[in-house]
Amino acid sequence: MRLKAALCLLFCLALVSTAAARPLDPAKLCRMDDAINNAINEHRLPGAVLWVEHGGETYWKAYGKRSLVPTVETMTRKTIFDAASLTKVLAATPAIMLLVERGKVSLDAPVSTYIPEYAGEKGNITVRQLLTHTSGLPPDVSTKTPWHDAETAIQLAAAMKLDAPPGAAFRYSDINFFTAGEIVARVSGMTLDKFCAREIYRPLKMKDTGFLPPRSKIARIAPTEMTGGVMLRGTVHDPVSRRMGGVAGHAGLFTTAPDMARFARMMLNMGQLGGKRIFKPETVKLMTSPQTPPGMKDRRGLGWDMDSGYSAPRGKHFPTGSYGHTGFTGAAFWIDPFSRTFFIFLSNRLHPDGKGNVTALYREIGTLAAEAVTDFDFDSVPGALPPFEPKQGHPPPAQDSAR
Repeated sequence: MRLKAALCLLFCLALVSTAAARPLDPAKLCRMDDAINNAINEHRLPGAVLWVEHGGETYWKAYGKRSLVPTVETMTRKTIFDAASLTKVLAATPAIMLLVERGKVSLDAPVSTYIPEYAGEKGNITVRQLLTHTSGLPPDVSTKTPWHDAETAIQLAAAMKLDAPPGAAFRYSDINFFTAGEIVARVSGMTLDKFCAREIYRPLKMKDTGFLPPRSKIARIAPTEMTGGVMLRGTVHDPVSRRMGGVAGHAGLFTTAPDMARFARMMLNMGQLGGKRIFKPETVKLMTSPQTPPGMKDRRGLGWDMDSGYSAPRGKHFPTGSYGHTGFTGAAFWIDPFSRTFFIFLSNRLHPDGKGNVTALYREIGTLAAEAVTDFDFDSVPGALPPFEPKQGHPPPAQDSAR
């Protein structure tokens, strides 16, 4: 590891004279390498893939191992990862917003309009409240008793009591997004995976993104954790999504850094990429502007995190108005529309024993990604606010987001 550090230092010294002319500072990129390699050496994760893009320059690199058990495999840049809660912003949210654009779903309509099983106070939850985690629904449904389909998940959610009145509080909940995924299925007449493949992934040429990956891609997938005596590889880690058949609005998507980069460019280009328009510009603006009630400390867009207890990837510099999300398996994604910068960090921090922890690494990478930008002053963004700082009594986020 000393040799690697020395080589990185030499690389930085060789480029330092030209760093000012480059969109991304190579010294900061080297520090990102060091941060990730140090975390690997400390057994906080086995390996990762990083993508940083700004000003026409891309930094794309793989680190460590893709697999440790039962065989040792080197991480590759095109490794496919279980995206966990990134499913919320790469599948459920964009699918709902396409239906909103087409006039088939209303953000302020009661959920019971689309899912009649949600009755009473629960039936008054709006689609907007689902997408901002202000529905009052609990974090998840129980897996203590056996069940095995999406219909049962909806029935279980419909029978639960709310933790708070709709719109009264921010409470991160996977139920919100598997409900959103069910709305997509019922309104479109297509399962979420098929709708997203047809309307989003194929038009964007996201070749390795989807649910239920085929056997032909298993060798490229990073395994997660041993469950029931089997190492999960190509099977979603999230237990509720797994019981729902692997297709759900909150978890179940598999993707790669190059595919996510195409999605990020589409977002920065206000809904289009390569001549293909996915969203109207006003839809992108709506998704990525604050949608939580005024005065609520946690600020969220529609699906997207902006400034909350889950915003570790925002780091110290990306301003309010930037947005992203994290995933329980060890994934982080952050986009800054002001500087037109984004970074993608994908890891299988759960492999092999479920004990890895990368939340602090997210924050470090987010800070360095902003510091690597050489031609933009983040302090100049109007209305920029300091990163969210959880106060005493504020519930700490689960590792990398809720399951």
